[in-house]
Amino acid sequence: MDTNMTGQLLRRLRLEKGLTQKESADLLQISPKTVSKWERGVSHS
Repeated sequence: MDTNMTGQLLRRLRLEKGLTQKESADLLQISPKTVSKWERGVSHS
């Protein structure tokens, strides 16, 4: 799986919903730092 493409998709979907990274993190019960890493393709776990 291409982590950069996955991160771009996650970011696009988040923005389409009008959510901040913090709001997304709260919904997923993860840290905003994790959302940031996912979106940047740094980590996907």
